[in-house]
Amino acid sequence: MPGGGLKKLTLPDDSLEVLFGPYDENIRYLESLLNVRIGARGSEVTIEGEASDMAVVEAILTDFAELVIEGAAPSSQELRQAFRQIADDRTASLKTFFSKTYRFNPTGRKMVSARTPTQRRYLEALQNHELVFGIGPAGTGKTFLAVAVGLHYLWQKKVSRIILTRPAVEAGEKLGFLPGDLQDKVDPYLRPLYDALFDLADADKITRMLEKRIIEVAPLAFMRGRTLSEAFIILDEAQNTTSEQMKMFLTRIGFGSRVVVTGDATQIDLPPGKLSGLIEAMTILRDIREIAIVEFTNRDVIRHRLVQLIVQAYDRARQGA
Repeated sequence: MPGGGLKKLTLPDDSLEVLFGPYDENIRYLESLLNVRIGARGSEVTIEGEASDMAVVEAILTDFAELVIEGAAPSSQELRQAFRQIADDRTASLKTFFSKTYRFNPTGRKMVSARTPTQRRYLEALQNHELVFGIGPAGTGKTFLAVAVGLHYLWQKKVSRIILTRPAVEAGEKLGFLPGDLQDKVDPYLRPLYDALFDLADADKITRMLEKRIIEVAPLAFMRGRTLSEAFIILDEAQNTTSEQMKMFLTRIGFGSRVVVTGDATQIDLPPGKLSGLIEAMTILRDIREIAIVEFTNRDVIRHRLVQLIVQAYDRARQGA
């Protein structure tokens, strides 16, 4: 590499297989993110490339060696997630990524970690603020991470219940024409919240908690007139709240509660001319220091790569309109 340099490091003998991954996939991925070439002979690793990128890789490998000595056993998927985060945000580090602050197991079933710099800020906000807004496109982990933290708080007995809610907005389908009773009609709107719960915890446990209403999944209209204390409360798809609904929801907060509001300001299904309560709230509440507003972008999309390309294509089309 023109203008580049060479650096050599020695890593623990038994760590290189984990670091490089199957068919060297992890290291090839790191090379694709940074302008470097990485090789190994015995326990010695060589880094060749631009000085700034070599410094990032050296820090990654140094942290990796320390993690191995401490007994950590990161998976290939977790390593690649960490590599991507550090390439995007060079203030991040491998040790930070694998710290308990940003990597936790809420229920003993599935490890959850910040996979982008914005997700890391989001998790920080969820720990440090009683009210957090997570705003951004689909696939950025806003709802999933909020549910994970909510379950973590419930398992740690920091709250006594979880309340998950969404506005039941008719986006092309009329609720009255759907079959079944009221619960059957609104369940399709709440299904993504159920999906997150069952993905993170044992299905039998979640089912029992739903039956006992320790975990409650309900349309936003069911929140009116209630005061919600010692609860972890998530309002999802908040872009489809009206101004009145948002104010009603935010004034339900009781003592000992944590509240997360998530939404995508580009996916509003309200009738034309109706102001989104989410957009209004972000304007009105932005200067209150005790409230955190975390804004995700397309770079934070962590679903299938095709989903990310679709979101980007729609954004380009919208900008050209």
